[in-house]
Amino acid sequence: MNAKTRQFDLVVVSNRLPVDRVTDADGQQSWARSPGGLVTALEPVMERSSGAWVGWPGVPDAHFDPFEIEGGSRGGSFHVYPVTLSELELERYYEGFSNATLWPLYHDVIAPPIYHRIWWESYRTVNQRFAEQVAAISARGATVWVQDYQLQLVPQLLRRLRPDLAIGFFDHIPFPSYGLFAQLPWRAQILEGLLGADLIGFQRSEDARNFSRAVRSVLGVVPRRNVIVAADESPAGSHEVEFGDYPISIDADEFEQLGRDPAVRRRARQIRRELGDPAHVILGIDRLDYTKGIRHRLKAYGELLEEGRISVADTTLIQIAVPSRERVETYRRLRDEIELTVARINGDYSVIGRPAIQYLHRSFPRREMAAFYLAADILLVTALRDGMNLVAKEFVATHVDNDAVLVLSEFAGASDELKTALLVNPHDIDGVKEAILQARDMSDGERTRRMRVMRRRVSEDNVERWSDAYLAELRRVSAANRKNTSEADHEH
Repeated sequence: MNAKTRQFDLVVVSNRLPVDRVTDADGQQSWARSPGGLVTALEPVMERSSGAWVGWPGVPDAHFDPFEIEGGSRGGSFHVYPVTLSELELERYYEGFSNATLWPLYHDVIAPPIYHRIWWESYRTVNQRFAEQVAAISARGATVWVQDYQLQLVPQLLRRLRPDLAIGFFDHIPFPSYGLFAQLPWRAQILEGLLGADLIGFQRSEDARNFSRAVRSVLGVVPRRNVIVAADESPAGSHEVEFGDYPISIDADEFEQLGRDPAVRRRARQIRRELGDPAHVILGIDRLDYTKGIRHRLKAYGELLEEGRISVADTTLIQIAVPSRERVETYRRLRDEIELTVARINGDYSVIGRPAIQYLHRSFPRREMAAFYLAADILLVTALRDGMNLVAKEFVATHVDNDAVLVLSEFAGASDELKTALLVNPHDIDGVKEAILQARDMSDGERTRRMRVMRRRVSEDNVERWSDAYLAELRRVSAANRKNTSEADHEH
């Protein structure tokens, strides 16, 4: 059986494939694993199962045959099935409906959502294409795990095509309150799309409650605790959808190993030397996105410098802004604004060899990220709204000596678990400033105690536990639904 007709027992589907098309110095093109939270989280699951991953390869108007990805963090491999998107679909489905309509709406309307019917039509078309690709490569009774807000229609479309499949959906971003979700002109269609799944997972219990209220208010279906009876075209006429919070995690062992790796630790010391060996290194690592609160962080830091409560003589802020959605106008404006702010603060307060802010607009491989984590005494996570924030968990897991402080937004999902971080409201600039000073001046004993508690939590609730728990629950719910359908079929 060739790659194009092979069928798999586990299929993961997401908007982007976990690989990037790269060109070397000789002009030769190849595939490299891409950084990012979703890839980091699901890579171990895929390598264990030798499953298939369906997604867009990151290049518009380009067709690629399926291929196998090898040599991941665990030395395993999995298969990749690229879905072709045209330049126009990229503009309408991805940049438009996914990132200019859904993303801001689901993140508390930090930026105003835009509603265009032509974007919605493209979203439907692309979701159908994804569903058809998944249906074609899924073995009988396979488990399909659909990821995130770009593909909310896939569960229902897939159930129509392949009612034998166990279909799960995981929402990596927040699910908005009903008052916000109600603005969406296609709210009923989105909910019906999600209810094609057997199991819907959210990051926080708050997200699950918001979803439950939306189903009740829009569709008139009253959930029973965490179960919704959804109509479908099976002999039973319906299936049960379970939903709940399944907070995502990281491969904690990998980051702990990086934290102990002598080469990574040497690189961390080198980073501090290159900064002039300041007494305090503060770190921010974020995708360049308006939900991450980078502007609020810079404002707080700039005011501390202005007030003389911190000094470039002994403190440096490293801000890594990973490029994101650079074709979207909102993001281009955000980059300009942040870079102007950094330039102003550096112009006002830097001295020769001592920048107030070391600003890096690019992504880094995992080992280098771990070195930055180790080089930092304080990590600032000031998200205005965040489904989870895996950077916070990676930072904690890497600091094997328990010698750092996490300042964490209470609006990030990670705050539900990392309760001994210094929790802040990022809109409260004075509160953020006080948290930075508290982190800087914290005693060794308190720093160790707080970090030890967080490291234990991250180590116990690692990504394997998350994925195993979710997939086990999905298979249980799906089996019950298949049983009910089979019994109804016999009755007919």
